[in-house]
Order: sequence, then C-alpha cells, then structure tokens
Amino acid sequence: MTLAGTLEAAEAAAPVESLDVVARMLKEHLGAASVSFLITDFTGRSVVRLGAAGSVETGEPARRIPLRGTLYDDVIRSQRPRVEDRGEHQSVRVVAPVTNRGDAIGLLELFLPAAPDAQVMREIGETAHALAYIVIANRSHTDVYQWGRRTEPLSLAAEIQHRLLPASLACEAAQFAVAGALEPADHVGGDTFDYVLDRDTVQLSVTDAMGHDVDAALLATLVVGALRRARRAGAGLAEQAHQADQAMRDHGRGGYVTGQLLRISLLDGRTEFVNAGHPWPLRMRDGRVQEIVPKVDPPLGLSLQASRDNIYRVQSLDLRPGDRLVMLTDGMLERNAESLDLSDLIIRTRVLHPREAARALIGAIVDAVQGRLDDDATVMCLDWHGVGNSRRDAATGADLTDASRPSKDATAHCRAMTLG
Repeated sequence: MTLAGTLEAAEAAAPVESLDVVARMLKEHLGAASVSFLITDFTGRSVVRLGAAGSVETGEPARRIPLRGTLYDDVIRSQRPRVEDRGEHQSVRVVAPVTNRGDAIGLLELFLPAAPDAQVMREIGETAHALAYIVIANRSHTDVYQWGRRTEPLSLAAEIQHRLLPASLACEAAQFAVAGALEPADHVGGDTFDYVLDRDTVQLSVTDAMGHDVDAALLATLVVGALRRARRAGAGLAEQAHQADQAMRDHGRGGYVTGQLLRISLLDGRTEFVNAGHPWPLRMRDGRVQEIVPKVDPPLGLSLQASRDNIYRVQSLDLRPGDRLVMLTDGMLERNAESLDLSDLIIRTRVLHPREAARALIGAIVDAVQGRLDDDATVMCLDWHGVGNSRRDAATGADLTDASRPSKDATAHCRAMTLG
C-alpha cells in the first residue's frame, strides 16, 4: 500500500473502476469488512456513496446522505480523520478526508476488525490523499463522478452553468486560500465564478448575466469564454474587461453581464480590480467588515454611448495579511432575506476555512428564503496570508510552520487543476 503502488494500480484500471481497485487493495491489506468512497455533491451539504463499478446505476438519482450533524460533516469541516469504536463485537469505523489543496472532494470510510494503530492511520491517510489525485485524474474520462455529485437531474441551464465553474471549487497556496460556492435559483440566473493561478499572480472573477434559464447561461458562457481567452493571452484586467465587453456587444443579442475582476501579485501583494456594474466586495479586517466602494464602470455589453467603447478602469485595493475578501452576486442580497445581516455572518464565520465560510454564507441565504431563491446566490471567499507569511491550516485556521508549507510546485499544481 505504498503511494506509488496505489497510484500505479489505479492507473492500470479503467477510469470507472480505479476507486474500486484501491478500495479492494485497502480492504485486503487491513482486513477491513468494507471500504468505500463517498463524494460530496454540488451543494457541499451531502455526500453520495459510490458503489462498486458494476453496481453503479447512472440512470437513477444518487442517494443523498445529509451531512449536518454527522461524523462525515465533522471530518469534512475539521479535515482530520475520525475513529468510532462502536463497542465489543462491533467493527471500528474510520472516516478520513479525501481533499486536495483545500478542495474537499469526499471521504474514505472503512470498517475494521480492531482499533487502528498509528501506522494503520498513516496508511489510511496516505491512501485518502492518493484517492484525491485519482479522482482528479479520472473525472474527465467518465461521468460517474459527475453522476455522484448530483442528487437530482440538472436543468439544461444548470448543466451549462456548472460546466463554466473551475474544476476545483477551492485552492490553497502559501499566500492565500480561496473558495467559491454557487446556489442556483429555480430559474438559473447566469451566475459564475472563476479563479486561476499564474507564476506570480492569482486572478478571480465573479459574473452575473442578465435574465434567467438558458438565455442567461448562454450569456454567461460567452462572457466567461471571452475573459478566459483574454486572460490566457496575457491581457491585463482592463483588456480582459474590454474583450468581454466587445464579445457581448458583438454576440450577446442585446444582453449584458455585470462582473468583478481581481488580480493579486504573489510577489508583492499588490491588488487591482475592475468593477463592471457589480455589487461591491466586502473586506474583513481585524474583526470588522467594510464595504469596498469602487468606481463603477458599465456592465459588460451595456454601452452607455453607442459611438464609443466602454473604458474599464483598473483600481487598487488595499489587501493586507490576515484580511478576508468576499465577492458576491446580487442574489446574496435577496430582498426576502432582509433579516440576515451579511456582515455579521462574515464575522461569525471568520474562523472557518474559506471553503466552509462560503458554504455557510450561501446556506444562510437559502435558509432565510426557505429555499426559494429569486436569483442565483454566488460568493467567493479569499483569505490573504501575505507574501512570505505562513499559511493557515486548511481545516483549523492555525498557522503552519515553514516546514509544512506547500512545495515549490504548489502554484503550478493549482493552476493545472483550474485551467479547464
């Protein structure tokens, strides 16, 4: 059960069978009664057990296991394995997180004949780590993992919308941790978020297309494609916004998209952003939340003067180590959720990892409107650790020592995971 041996066995199997191969290896090695992998669904509020390859019925909705109040929830939130000794003549249950760079992919669950010692726990942890890479490597070759993340069939608009999101909804590097969450309305409202790492910058965007359902999803596809094309060609923020605006006016059939683009230097922490008619970002510093009031330029595709191009201004943003930045869409400002104090909620979730904080903010909005959103609700949460500062633990928020920092290729790894 070496890491290299586990990865080699998984690679030799068909993509749909790779997890089962590893599960069988672990079961035989530890004498486990059962071993299984559970994948988190799109909402992050439940998990789905993926059975053996021959038993996966992809024509049926996946059976959801709600997380709230369960051992699974505890493991995902803490990002630490848990051992449950259920008494004499009962197998011992072990649940370990399957996570990569802050992206909580799922859980590894085992039932063992006896309580595991330190060596066994190390092997379980290494296997769970390997499983994260196995899922990442194989999910582009099969729909099984996509099926497992859906508790019910998606509408066409929702399918388009989800394919626009980054492959991993969270990422960590030495200088920062970032995560996004999206809750679509019954009639999808065209929200998207994106992030990418280059050698010396991290870039984020949040966009909101006008309208609902497929029309909004198509506008979102157009603007995300234009932004990614410009970004990958090395364009700065102003040029990215200009090209997205031009694409909308050329092909958007009169539609428009609000958006916010953010770029942070990983070398000196210098931060700049463009606001295209979008809700203002919120910054938490020293336990206080402040609304950042930018210069607001026109939404992408909405020309105030038909005879001239829109000009998008690049503005600076004061971002210091220890700050948390929250970017959102107007669905997070639901009129029917007036009783919810968003700033207070950001403060109360400050000890959570951005992954959990983003989900908590979305969950609070959904609860406040009894699950009936009038518009998509989207949030991106960024913790800035600073250049040369120790990063926080992915689970606890505690500072890590220099020895436990990510390797030099951490940035390249996250970039490879998000370029799709």
